Amino acid sequence: MTKSQKITLSASRDIPFNKLVLSQSNVRKVKAGVSIEELAEDIARRTLLSSITVRPVLDGEGAETGMFEIPAGGRRYRALELLVKQRRLNKTAPVPCIVRTDGLAEEDSLAENIQRAPLHPLDQFRAFQAMREKGKSEEEIAAAFFVSVGVVKQRLKLAAVSHVLLDAYAEEEMTLDQLMAFTVNPDHERQEQVWEALKQHYNKQPYEIRRMLTEGAVRASDRRAQFVGLDNYVGAGGEVLRDLFQTDDGGWLQDAALLEIMVTEKLKEEAEAIRAEGWHWIEVGTDFPYGHTYDLRRIRGEAEPMSEEEEKTYEALKAEYDKLENDYAEADELPKEVDERLGEIETAMEALQNRPIRFEVEDYAIAGAFVSIDSTGRLRVERGYVRPEDEPAVEAEDDPGGETVDPDADDVVGDASDPVTDQEEEDDDDGTKPLSDRLVCELTVHHTMALRDALAGDPELARLACLHAMVLSLFYHYSQDSCVEITPRVTSFGARAPGLGDTAYAQSIDKRHESWAGNLPKQPEDLWAVLTEWDSDSRDALFAHCVAMTVNAVQEPHYRKPRQIAHADILASTLGLDMAKAGWTPRADSYLGRVTKAQILAAVREATGDTDADRIAGFKKPDMVEAAEDLLAGTGWLPQPLRTAPLAEDPDEPEFEIVDEGDVTPAEAAVEDDDETVALQAAE
Repeated sequence: MTKSQKITLSASRDIPFNKLVLSQSNVRKVKAGVSIEELAEDIARRTLLSSITVRPVLDGEGAETGMFEIPAGGRRYRALELLVKQRRLNKTAPVPCIVRTDGLAEEDSLAENIQRAPLHPLDQFRAFQAMREKGKSEEEIAAAFFVSVGVVKQRLKLAAVSHVLLDAYAEEEMTLDQLMAFTVNPDHERQEQVWEALKQHYNKQPYEIRRMLTEGAVRASDRRAQFVGLDNYVGAGGEVLRDLFQTDDGGWLQDAALLEIMVTEKLKEEAEAIRAEGWHWIEVGTDFPYGHTYDLRRIRGEAEPMSEEEEKTYEALKAEYDKLENDYAEADELPKEVDERLGEIETAMEALQNRPIRFEVEDYAIAGAFVSIDSTGRLRVERGYVRPEDEPAVEAEDDPGGETVDPDADDVVGDASDPVTDQEEEDDDDGTKPLSDRLVCELTVHHTMALRDALAGDPELARLACLHAMVLSLFYHYSQDSCVEITPRVTSFGARAPGLGDTAYAQSIDKRHESWAGNLPKQPEDLWAVLTEWDSDSRDALFAHCVAMTVNAVQEPHYRKPRQIAHADILASTLGLDMAKAGWTPRADSYLGRVTKAQILAAVREATGDTDADRIAGFKKPDMVEAAEDLLAGTGWLPQPLRTAPLAEDPDEPEFEIVDEGDVTPAEAAVEDDDETVALQAAE
């Protein structure tokens, strides 16, 4: 065809549906895109928006048979066929068609599919926005295009980004992932500022865009946000930034100052309610350093007993719970309503079991309470702590004058004023005079030495005496109810390691300590009797807890203790301690943000390989920290001070040989070994 020759378009005509058949020349063999069912619904809603290309079916002599085959438009035919089967469309309904006779049928099919230009995503975003502006709801738009409401919300969010960014996306200066990241903050001015900054920035990753747009905002998962409540924050005029394209844990609270005011006011209200209980002092804070109560004595109140009505309610709930469990014991899966009911019963029973704690009047006069927020955002009230300066003066039990006795004073000092009694005076005495202090001291020295010797022969009782002394020190501050001079030293590390109280291992220790405290008697003088009644397993568990509380493997610059650290390493190896499994992770605040870029790269290289390390090597420090945090997550990587070395095995060390030495006890063997050691040292 020459350029001067006019083009003649293919004829169009309406052909009854029952005169159409599919052609084997259709090049589309793989199913893709909108389903036949969805396309049928769309045709039913808007009718057929595009004609079908057909060719006449010829007989053996080349004459038209009245039937037409479809080389291009097979999906539309299938959708119409479905509507006919559903009796929503007459089988003789006219179908707009383009009748082709020239060329090849395969060419028609291929051209129609290849030359169709796909809609640019931005056009779809703007189309949804135009429909929304013309009164269509998000639900109506979703129903019209067979997508979820969430998808519509995402598209509208993208269309609401600054026009500067949309133009950049249209010109392919920005990826769709980058555009999605900009939706986090609706402030167009801030979006444009970040986009301009990124042009000079090496790292243009979506996570960096989100970080820059949410800088200064507070995570909705933060304890302060959970304490105040998102609804209350929004009701007070606060704005929440949301990410519709990634999990954002509830988003970011943009007005940090408003949040801080709300937290302070709510804590103050809660503290006033606690103060009204009558405590001597109240200390309020968003959080307190871990171990802030270690040096304070804890007064333990008594739980209020259940009333008769509450006991009946509890028993009824327990009976219902047991019955449901028995009825569905063999079921593979609980019915939804049964599972929900069991959860309701558990909640109700737990509420009845959590009894209010009652304290004595004299306890309120000397003790106080800490009011703060726990890691989940709930109010935390720690009642009944006595500061050292509020402790009542301890009076001597045998001092009628009521003078305060220094428990650390040397008893021998008093002997200087105790004159030696002459033998004659003693003989003339009528026997009513009390023993002199010097004599009592001398006699009790003998008693003490004999007691030591006897206790050394009873390891089980010695262990009990040691446990008694440690429990008195750890759970009953300032108590002097043991003759065993063993004082466990417990160091609090909260101020040196921010966030320590939120870790799984610290919370495990606190829970265990509180559990033991709840099982111990209130008065220290009753402790020995209680411990003697406990079984050996309980005593061993408490003993292990007390010893564990004294462990200190902290490396401090002003106090070098290589031997202690070496022993801590042996303990960790013996226990098989794995800090990654225990819950420690390399985050920006815990490690990555506090070391050099070279150390960050070394960590990534060791954990995930050279490729990842090389990829982030050119990042600036904040970007590198954030990227490394993602790369190291879940790898189990640990910095050197947290690693546990396997127990050393010396293959050349000879195995111990059992030698029959008669009935020598371990204690006797220990004495012999000690004597031999002394002799060897003397020879050296």
